Amino acid sequence: MSETTGKYSITMPRDIAEAAKARSGPSGLSAYVAAAVARQIERDNLNEIIQVAEAEHGPVTDEEIQALRDQLHQARQQQTRGGANAA
Repeated sequence: MSETTGKYSITMPRDIAEAAKARSGPSGLSAYVAAAVARQIERDNLNEIIQVAEAEHGPVTDEEIQALRDQLHQARQQQTRGGANAA
């Protein structure tokens, strides 16, 4: 996948820039920042979807969230047990 790139100048607090630079590894600071921005855009898009869904169907209750977390936990446990049994 070949994507065109552009060169941009951004301003951020020095401590954040230094921490990002220290963690960027061999891919470099530009790739690290690009990945962080991509994750933020993904979060923004998900929040927009949530706002539209809640406007149409009402907010999700804490009980509904907990029920879904419980289902996810159970599915992960079953997957772990199934993976251990397959080995």
